Amino acid sequence: MDKFFANLWAVVVAGFILALIVIALPDYAVAPGVSSYGVATGVLQWLHVLFGIMWIGLLYYFNFVQTPVMPQIAAELKPAVSKHIAPKALFYFRWGAALTVLAGLILAWLYGELDAFHFASGKALIGIGMWLGLIMAFNVWVIIWPAQKKILGLVAADDAAKAKAAKAGLIASRINVLLSIPMLLCMTNFR
Repeated sequence: MDKFFANLWAVVVAGFILALIVIALPDYAVAPGVSSYGVATGVLQWLHVLFGIMWIGLLYYFNFVQTPVMPQIAAELKPAVSKHIAPKALFYFRWGAALTVLAGLILAWLYGELDAFHFASGKALIGIGMWLGLIMAFNVWVIIWPAQKKILGLVAADDAAKAKAAKAGLIASRINVLLSIPMLLCMTNFR
């Protein structure tokens, strides 16, 4: 048992297998009004939420834990974070963002929510949430990730460029925290 729980990927695979078992249960597959199309969109909604939790969870980790604590860490210990923890966390952060948006856009297309995001039909909240999520994903890929590559030394940059990147990355990340609050409200109150 210790070996199993020590292996993160074994636990993740087991979690997906359990989810597939739940999907295969008769109550899930044959609930009133659920077609095979409904099962597929249900799985896509689940993936959208799963990827979103990874993305927003890491956004909050960076903003509420890592960034405030880094100034308190001794200089000789900072490379452990900047060389090992941060690059791995940023990998899951940016791909969580990309997969959340991809799954969300596919769902919006399947539900016919892409036509002006239904602002005129009383479904404005989902459209607002989608726009906020798109802005946040833009910040992740176009501002935060390029800035972090400079800050972490993954691309060459002098001290002035690193300082400028740190400021831009922090502002974009804090904008994402700000936008995540109403975005989550919109996404969870979809009618």
